Amino acid sequence: MLSINPNDSLQRQNAKLMRITNSLMRRVEQASEASGVAYAQFERAAMLDAQVRERTHDLERTLDLLQDSNARLEEANLATETARLNLSEAIETISEGFALFSSDDSLILSNSRFCRNLPDVASKLHEGLGFAEYVRLVSQSVHLALPDHETSDQWTKQRLKRHRDDHVVFNVSLSADRWLQVSEHRTARGGTVILQTDVTDIIRMERQERDKMRDRQAQIFRATLDHLNQGVCIFDSDQKLIGWNKKMNRLLDLPAQEAVLGLKFDLLFDGIHDQVDFAPGYSHAQLLTWAQSGSGRLPIAFEILRGSSKTLSVFGQEMPDGGFVISLTDVTAERQAAAALFEMNEQLERRVEERTTELGIALAEAERANASKSRFVAAASHDLLQPLSAAKLFISSLGERLRDNDGADIVEKAESALSSAEEIIEALLDISKLDAGKAIFNIKPVRLEAILRPLRTELEPLAAAKGLDLRVIASDLVVHSDPGYLRRIVQNLISNAIRYTDNGKILVGIRRNGGSARIEVWDTGHGIAQDDQATIFQEFKRLGPTRPQEGLGLGLAIVERACNGLGHPLSLWSEPGTGSCFSLNVPIADDVQDIALTALREPGSLAKPEAGLLVLLVENDTTLANAISIMLESWGVDVIHAQSGEEALAILSEIDLRPDAMLLDYQLGNGINGVDLYGEIELHFGAIPTRIISADRKRTIRQMCAAAGLEIINKPIDRHKLNEFLAQVDVSG
Repeated sequence: MLSINPNDSLQRQNAKLMRITNSLMRRVEQASEASGVAYAQFERAAMLDAQVRERTHDLERTLDLLQDSNARLEEANLATETARLNLSEAIETISEGFALFSSDDSLILSNSRFCRNLPDVASKLHEGLGFAEYVRLVSQSVHLALPDHETSDQWTKQRLKRHRDDHVVFNVSLSADRWLQVSEHRTARGGTVILQTDVTDIIRMERQERDKMRDRQAQIFRATLDHLNQGVCIFDSDQKLIGWNKKMNRLLDLPAQEAVLGLKFDLLFDGIHDQVDFAPGYSHAQLLTWAQSGSGRLPIAFEILRGSSKTLSVFGQEMPDGGFVISLTDVTAERQAAAALFEMNEQLERRVEERTTELGIALAEAERANASKSRFVAAASHDLLQPLSAAKLFISSLGERLRDNDGADIVEKAESALSSAEEIIEALLDISKLDAGKAIFNIKPVRLEAILRPLRTELEPLAAAKGLDLRVIASDLVVHSDPGYLRRIVQNLISNAIRYTDNGKILVGIRRNGGSARIEVWDTGHGIAQDDQATIFQEFKRLGPTRPQEGLGLGLAIVERACNGLGHPLSLWSEPGTGSCFSLNVPIADDVQDIALTALREPGSLAKPEAGLLVLLVENDTTLANAISIMLESWGVDVIHAQSGEEALAILSEIDLRPDAMLLDYQLGNGINGVDLYGEIELHFGAIPTRIISADRKRTIRQMCAAAGLEIINKPIDRHKLNEFLAQVDVSG
């Protein structure tokens, strides 16, 4: 084992190795025998010599590196010291106080201006001072001017709370009216930089500017108050007068401003209390209570009277600082105007009442005139329909008996003329009822095919005579409507299309439109200009040249009123030179399985009643009775005629014969009508097939007949309906 200490220096270890080597060499040289042990020692000595040389070389290289590292370290220390000196010189050149705290809130360095305005703090600053200790020193400085309500501990706590933020800027008040602005910033390594800037001059300048601005604002405020149309007085939170305008002086005759500035509210208004009267609902005591109630006052408004000619409106409003403002507005002119307006309104109301009374009288007269017109139209229609019905029946009977073609043609033309007159009278009657709101609508399920098929049969010859192609598309839809009025509406629309179409075609079809059936009538006629589309629905209005036989122009007026009454929306599309389309929407009947559908008669040849049929005819119009009798006898029916109910009962009692059927006029005179007469006859002979004949279409008559189980044949009498009724009578029964 070598006696070399590893902790020795390389030079010492090298010296020891050299001595060991020399000693071994001497032993080898002195030995006389060449034994194996000596040779081994020699080899070991040689190996040790090589190791010594290698270690010596490493030692030299290490020494060179050490010397180089020491040189670099010396350079780094020099650069660090130079940088520190440069930083110190740099922060000394800063005009603000500068301090740098480490991430653990220890003071690293600061310049001479830091805490210069706090000399008792500046003397205690040293490297390594904690931030909390620094804040405590500042809070206890005699040069720090704390607010009256804040202690040093409170200031310290608030200052340390701000230290948590990354960036803080605030002002600190010092003694002798000096101010410091403190800016605190967090560095990237978690340290803190504090800058202290003396802002005394800036704050004093701002204060001067603020005072000047306050003076200017006060002047502007005073000028504004003096230019207000209202009187304004302002009181502080102690209810002392701090300002008012000239208008207030004029309204209340207050003394000069210098004499009452600071005057308490109660003393001020006590002085003017005797000069004013409070309007009902408010009092002087309520005003004082409001002013003395402290903060939280609600706005008030009332009126006071000065003398007998001036009215002032008073409004009070609290200000944010606990004071309040009282404003007064002279509303004398407004109140006088309101009084004059009230008086004028009363006069107008009296005049309106008088005018309303006059209008009521005029309206009543107009309503009476309208009712009289409606009654006249109804009565005239009734009176006209009686002879017209007789004339039609006479002509029809005559036509059935004539065999001469010329005579039959004349009869046909006469019957056509009578039919035209009948249509005009019925149109006048319909328009009168629709205008008076007395039209009777019998809404029930109606199969559209029962409306369209008869109209196609009736109107195809009329269209063919003008060379027009009339096409009516079949439909199996069932709708809710009045069958008679619906037929009349569609008939008028198709007839109108034929009348105003010279060539081309007319198409009638049905479209589903949601829950409605849209009945459309298209034509290729002249078309209607947009400006004329509202005119055509007016009474007696027709466009273009007309002929006397084309009627009075009531067709579309009846269509529009009937659609409104039935609730079937009516619309029109038209383009001049192209044609027109009239359409109406009729609600579709959903469930019609168990409902008897209304089917209208399709014109055809007359049926022959059974031979030997005996009919009792009660009609007080002799001409109409003769016409009906001739018509029935031409069908092989035996007729018993009576002019009154009493005569009919007497005849039946005398002959003691039960008639097979009865035709009873509703209006028989002497306090009895056809329904009552039927009841009397039914008591003696039982139920007899009967029809009530009437030109009156009132709802009450229909209801009375329906209650008795009777149907009505309206005048003028349709011979097809009459023939259909008699053909159904069973003589054997």
